[in-house]
Amino acid sequence: MVDCSKSAYILGIASISIPLIFIFIASLVSGWFNLYHNALSDLGHAVKSNVALIFNLGLVIGGVLIIITSDRFILSADLAMGVLVSIIGFLLILIGVFDEVYGRLHFYVSFMFFSLLLLMALIYPLRARRRLIPVGALIVVVNVLVWYMHFTHKSPPGAAIPELISIFSVVAFYLDAVRYYSSITCRRTMC
Repeated sequence: MVDCSKSAYILGIASISIPLIFIFIASLVSGWFNLYHNALSDLGHAVKSNVALIFNLGLVIGGVLIIITSDRFILSADLAMGVLVSIIGFLLILIGVFDEVYGRLHFYVSFMFFSLLLLMALIYPLRARRRLIPVGALIVVVNVLVWYMHFTHKSPPGAAIPELISIFSVVAFYLDAVRYYSSITCRRTMC
């Protein structure tokens, strides 16, 4: 069981860290990316970005790993959470596939991805960790305020900061869900 839970946690960490590492590398190599003025997906624009391949590949790998993590360790323990996490992984892939060249389609896919991240911050505590409900609610409120300021007041003018706030505020919930549900799944498979 220890090896099973350990491999689940390593897979969960890889599914988050690989896209973030690729994003970081793409932003450094680009020579033009500005965290305050750009959206992260500007790095993935297939026509305008010199680092689109790096950025989009990182998102696709991360999305595939999230789906694998969900399939192997979450779905059998909690179908609703497993489906939600799998959809989040699929949307991450679609952000990499339907980059900014696709215009509104890219926006809609990104909007769904970030909305479902926040939904996960609410659903996971309700289904598994009741003591985290206030934290999940606070994360959603803070994220809604940050996105509201971005869309209505252009503060900040680029979406990268709100995107990173959304991602980093939910990472702990995702990793805790992987740990929690994998312990259930691993226990079942060992019996």
